[in-house]
Amino acid sequence: MTLCVFQVLCHYTTMWLTCLVSLALLNTITSAATAASADKVLSNHAAILADSSADLALSLYLNMAKGKGVENILISPVVVASSLGLVALGGKGSTTSEVKKILNAAKLQDEQLHAGFEELLSELSDPKSRNVTWKIGSRLYGPSSATFVDHFVKSSKKHYRCDHSKINFRDKKNAVKSINEWAAKSTDGKLPEVTKDVENMDGAMIINAMYFKPHWDEQFHPTMVDNRGFLVSSSYTVSLQMMHRTGLFDFYDDTTNKVYLLSMPLAHKMSTMVLIMPYHVEPLQRLEKMLNKKQLDTWMGKMKQTVVAVSLPKVSMEVSHNLQKQLQELGLTEAVNRSKADLSNISGKKDLYLSAVLHAAALEWDTHGNEIDTSIFGSDKLKNPKLFYADHPFIFLVKDKKTNSVLFIGRVVRPKGEKMRDEL
Repeated sequence: MTLCVFQVLCHYTTMWLTCLVSLALLNTITSAATAASADKVLSNHAAILADSSADLALSLYLNMAKGKGVENILISPVVVASSLGLVALGGKGSTTSEVKKILNAAKLQDEQLHAGFEELLSELSDPKSRNVTWKIGSRLYGPSSATFVDHFVKSSKKHYRCDHSKINFRDKKNAVKSINEWAAKSTDGKLPEVTKDVENMDGAMIINAMYFKPHWDEQFHPTMVDNRGFLVSSSYTVSLQMMHRTGLFDFYDDTTNKVYLLSMPLAHKMSTMVLIMPYHVEPLQRLEKMLNKKQLDTWMGKMKQTVVAVSLPKVSMEVSHNLQKQLQELGLTEAVNRSKADLSNISGKKDLYLSAVLHAAALEWDTHGNEIDTSIFGSDKLKNPKLFYADHPFIFLVKDKKTNSVLFIGRVVRPKGEKMRDEL
């Protein structure tokens, strides 16, 4: 009996040690994979496309901001750029050349363009190396009469992770239902509704559905969350949860333009959240008029490590934009023109044009992130902090440090929350 118990104990001890060694080995492999990803250098053509996404970011954002009634904005320029790449893949002649011009990629061969996007998307959305939740669904819808050439189907899946589907746009109710069900499934239910109608849809439609949740390199304190007021305007306030923490961050106080800039690294420090906020409650138009690449580079160049007491709202937003008009203003004129478009690489003949580019995204951020470095607490480093109190509209960018691309750009104008009662 004693021998039997001894054998059982030995058996479980061996199993435990085996598991321990396996876990240690798995951790080593994961760490090595993360390091290898961080050291990997982008090809020249992928780097060109990353730079073009950064240029596209501001152009798209500023065009969107001009729209009447537009409040919250949320765009992934790198995903929009990849949608343009998909148009180039399906196009021929001047239809493709036009797309390359918008992407500042006129010198790239077609194969380089598509391989570059495949490389860039793979790099940016790798959850292991970046410790980020980013689900991207892309689909090309064609009318019931369309056919899809096998080569295009295979190439678009390979380079752009894009699926395909025929849809009867005339049956509006079922078309809307089908599109929304696909978007919800692609984002684990985070985008239950990306469109309410499919008016004037008789060509091809590209849809991107995304869910993005960044994880802070150092978390906000999970218990330091309270209800505060967010000033949508001087006369309209909503109640929401605000989270707080103090730490060392890149920061710049532009006293001339009365603007604060704060950069908070995301997990693994491969990307960063840049927040741009006016001193006081005001419409963002004044700030947006200043916003161009030169001004942004100037601001970024003046940021310095500073101790900052940060208060940020917990954010949960879902935004859908049809970017057709904005892309036309940037030069996409042939692909969206029924009589001029040559998208014959998609269907084998000139029977399609691009009737919509639907860009839908859900964004969440909360306290979650890596453990805080407590070694600086209680030291002189945290004395006299600057204050970044985001209780009114602000602009933000998620900027990738490794590739120089812009993953997201947007603004928080009207976050979710109940209207607060006016107090006497």
